[in-house]
Amino acid sequence: EVQLQASGGGLVQAGGSLRLSCAASGFTFDDLTIGWFRQAPGKEREGIACISGSSGSIYYVNSMEGRFTISRDNAENTVYLQMNNLKPEDTAAYYCAADALFQCRLNMAYWGKGTLVTVSS
Repeated sequence: EVQLQASGGGLVQAGGSLRLSCAASGFTFDDLTIGWFRQAPGKEREGIACISGSSGSIYYVNSMEGRFTISRDNAENTVYLQMNNLKPEDTAAYYCAADALFQCRLNMAYWGKGTLVTVSS
């Protein structure tokens, strides 16, 4: 059974940084693409970035690259999302998800529970 556990959320002031972690289990880590998504209150879920398992190729959704950096540690079966210069509009529940395809869409096959990030002004 594929399991994804996001952690690292919390309360941070605007301009601050956080690093989220997504611990994965139940599958061969190299086999799946893992990505980060978020859903702000009252808004639709949106993609941030995804990283493939085999090649480590990275895809950033729209304008997410720059303040957000995705990476993976295959030895730890963990994918990270480094978030810098956080803004109040980054407040959201952040989710990690996985799929066999190299894609970064809302129809990812597997989803973990979210971790809440709150950015105060």
